Amino acid sequence: MSVRKLAAGNWKMNGDLAALEQLDAMVEAAEDASCAVLICPPAVLIHPMVARVAAGDLHVGGQDCHAAASGAHTGDIAAAQLRDAGATHVILGHSERRADHGETDATVRAKAEAALAAGLTAIVCLGETEAERDAGRTLDVIAGQLDGSLPAGATAANTVIAYEPVWAIGTGRTPTDDQIAEVHALLRTRLSERLPDGASVSLLYGGSVKPSNAAQIFAIAHVNGALVGGASLKAEDFVPIIRALDAAQG
Repeated sequence: MSVRKLAAGNWKMNGDLAALEQLDAMVEAAEDASCAVLICPPAVLIHPMVARVAAGDLHVGGQDCHAAASGAHTGDIAAAQLRDAGATHVILGHSERRADHGETDATVRAKAEAALAAGLTAIVCLGETEAERDAGRTLDVIAGQLDGSLPAGATAANTVIAYEPVWAIGTGRTPTDDQIAEVHALLRTRLSERLPDGASVSLLYGGSVKPSNAAQIFAIAHVNGALVGGASLKAEDFVPIIRALDAAQG
């Protein structure tokens, strides 16, 4: 089964209207690539970003959504509202949300199910802390997070899994190729056991992905793309990552 390759950028709480100028080169790269390209900006930039990319082959997504469809949830955004603004994807369960907002696997699962109901593709994030890695618990932690966070109704068409070791996010550190391969092999096996099309679910790696290491990471088995943080803010950094993914085999 073929697996769709995806280069996804997470702008986190960065960017403004002037930053949208970076999109022009990204759209051009996306149109020349066979892989899918996605940018997830702060919520206030979703609609203007959608307008900026227009008919270009670049998707726009959100960074979070509420599990409820509507209601008295001041400051939150419903999945349907993201969809209405033009988003096609939403990142859920990122380690910064889990750590800063106390999100549990059950919370992430509920949000992912809301995203699927609204017609969004859910990018479900998993990752171990440095303490968990040092204790030799990485595979148990990742397996537990996958089992607890995977939404009902998940398919290869509506769900993406992103492995982001917490200790590698924004630190400049990356796991070894063998460490990444071990986790991605586990994810592929468990998804294949749980879903009829689990062998085709896109698996992304995230955590200090940059132009200098992208090709090496994309050569690892079962790595189908990346969830990129800081390097997705500027075209000069993100475009080479898109091209590296497009050139990767498998």
